[in-house]
Amino acid sequence: MRLDLLLVRLRFCKSRTVARCWIEEGHMRCSGHRVTRVQHAIAVGDVLTIPLDRHVQVIEILALPERRGPAAEAQSCYRKLDARASMAIAGTESRPRTAEH
Repeated sequence: MRLDLLLVRLRFCKSRTVARCWIEEGHMRCSGHRVTRVQHAIAVGDVLTIPLDRHVQVIEILALPERRGPAAEAQSCYRKLDARASMAIAGTESRPRTAEH
C-alpha cells in the first residue's frame, strides 16, 4: 500500500494532498529510512515515524486498512511505540559527561 494512502486511511491526514506534502518535505521515516516518495510501499511490520505538531509519533503497522473507516477501526491497524526509546541526538554521548576541573 502507498504511504500517502495509508496515512489517510489511518486518519493521520484528512486528504492525500496533505499526506503528499508531509512526505515530500522529507520528515517521514519508514523502518529508520527517510522517505520522500509518496508511492513508497508500506507492509505489515513496518515502523513509521510521523512528525506531528509538537511531537513525533512512532507506530508499527499491524494490518493494512481496506478503507478510511472510524477512528477505532483505524487505530486497530497500528500500535504506538515509545518515541523516546528510539530517538537519538547526533553528537551526544551515551553516558553523561562529568564536570572537568
